[in-house]
Amino acid sequence: MKNFEKWQGCGNDFVIIGDGKIDDAQTVTKICDRNFGIGADGVIYVLPSDVAETRMRIFNADGTEAEMCGNGLRCFAKYFLAGKNQTELKVETGAGILIARLEKNLVTVDMGEPILQAEKIPVAGYGKNSVINEDIEVDGKIYKMTCVSMGNPHCIIFVDDAENFDLAGIGRKFETHEKFPRKTNTEFVQVVGENKLRMRVWERGSGITLACGTGACATAVAANLNGLAGKSSEVILDGGTLKILWGKDNHIYMTGPAEKVFSGQLEF
Repeated sequence: MKNFEKWQGCGNDFVIIGDGKIDDAQTVTKICDRNFGIGADGVIYVLPSDVAETRMRIFNADGTEAEMCGNGLRCFAKYFLAGKNQTELKVETGAGILIARLEKNLVTVDMGEPILQAEKIPVAGYGKNSVINEDIEVDGKIYKMTCVSMGNPHCIIFVDDAENFDLAGIGRKFETHEKFPRKTNTEFVQVVGENKLRMRVWERGSGITLACGTGACATAVAANLNGLAGKSSEVILDGGTLKILWGKDNHIYMTGPAEKVFSGQLEF
């Protein structure tokens, strides 16, 4: 038997397991299955750390490990700090040490600096250059992409109508495109107002999800780089809204909700 808690941030949902045991990919996919398992976009494990207060590992619904997840980190922080007289948490992640702060019912996470060099995102064919409003051909059509890493890779595509965009039909083709040697998360984004961005996402390893925290951060950066938004913006997701600030220290600050859904025990 293994204790777990189910959490969600803007509809992006996770099973958090606190005993530190890392299970195989088959177990992760079983847990995430929405018909035969608990149902989640990913599984998060709470582990000890030598360099921070705790360590977070996150696995996508297909069993692959992700470097980071912004919504997952907010959920992780509220889970870890529950019952503690503490409002700040230093977390070791696959994208480095990140700091989360509780602010009433919201969580603000210092997501660190955005990575814009293509070879570090990674995006093939651009070397150390940034990838801003560059052509990419997918399924016979040319799109304009801007690529950003927030510890994990993102390809942002600005569209005229995010609501009716064929995300299900085209998302996986972006994820597995030859330009992305480690695959990519892809955000399809419409500017809907001053510093307001409507974003829908296809997540690497999970498919369509209601939200993606690192994707919202990457989207805000991409919008600023393309002259479509300022340094502070609201990103409207299928599951809620995140506030993103690109600070003077070059760090990205993400603020949004995180809520416990239920708890239970797993049988293996």
